[in-house]
Amino acid sequence: MSVEISAEISLDRRHFLANAAMTICAAHFGIAGCANAESPAAIRLPSEGEFPPLSGATAWLNSQPLTARSLRGSVVLVNFWTFSCINSIRVLPYLRAWAAKYKNQGLVVIGVQAPEFEFEKTIENVRWAVKDRMIDYPIAIDNNLAIWRAFKNEYWPALYFIEARGQIRHHRFGEGEYEQSESVIQQLLADAGAQGIVHELAKVKGVGIEAAPDWTELRSPESYVGYDQAENFASPGGEASDKRHVYVCPSTLKLNHWALSGDWTATKQFALLNSPDGQITYRFHARDLHLIMGPSTPGNTVRFRVTIDGQPPGIAHGVDVDGEGKGTVREQRLYQLIRQLQPIVDRQFAIEFLDLGVEAYDFTFG
Repeated sequence: MSVEISAEISLDRRHFLANAAMTICAAHFGIAGCANAESPAAIRLPSEGEFPPLSGATAWLNSQPLTARSLRGSVVLVNFWTFSCINSIRVLPYLRAWAAKYKNQGLVVIGVQAPEFEFEKTIENVRWAVKDRMIDYPIAIDNNLAIWRAFKNEYWPALYFIEARGQIRHHRFGEGEYEQSESVIQQLLADAGAQGIVHELAKVKGVGIEAAPDWTELRSPESYVGYDQAENFASPGGEASDKRHVYVCPSTLKLNHWALSGDWTATKQFALLNSPDGQITYRFHARDLHLIMGPSTPGNTVRFRVTIDGQPPGIAHGVDVDGEGKGTVREQRLYQLIRQLQPIVDRQFAIEFLDLGVEAYDFTFG
């Protein structure tokens, strides 16, 4: 994936995240009524075109290569995701549940791993993520974005629902509306003649990093660290492109502004720490704070410590740190650093890296 393509789809992702909490009108999907255990609703599902080819995949995990033709006769759910995207991660509990519940009725779930960052192209990184997230359905590696383009897709996550005859009948962009999505699956399976469909909807609840966001308190947007898409950077002088620079953090930060301190090299996609004791500070308003980061050299580790309003996070620590705020960067992935309890107010987060060699990519919230 070229840098230009990455920037284009990243902007789409940012735009979509800003609007993800909005409810899409049910009339758009032609919903005739609410599903229940005895009498699932009839849903008007127009044809949205033929199932595009999957031949652009550069590799497959959990499966031999699949094709639209070989899948004819099965109901197929195609999910575009990328493994470090928090929006993609929070959809996974539903995909796993549907894949297991409806497998014997003819549903095939396919994850299309479409990378945003360069490290998401590395097959071993994807393999680690698939194992870590306990995904056992087929994963197509779309490093060249060939499948992405074939579907004319624009978002992570995106779901495409394909009937047994090979026509796309429904789509869903972003998180949410899981009951409607499962009702679509049930209807397409019934239309294909599947027997024994349990119409009661799956009871799914994400835990840990996969837990649903607190939309009512989410007031901080996704924030890229690399200079190509960085916004609200507050260190004096701005980011110095592609060269070493010693940054300082201002004494105060406005909400949703952030700063570097220490010796960093800012690149288009990430900022690289050149010496120990560098820091990133961010003033945010959200229940959860995540940072996509990783060691610059595979196999190395980078120790870090986080604080919130200058203190160890205590019970507000995320799954990747302890109550004292201590953690270690081992893989290139998304790390959950803060999960607060109520009340949610403006907070000042800081992460100090005790070792050099970390690459920091992107803040996301929930």
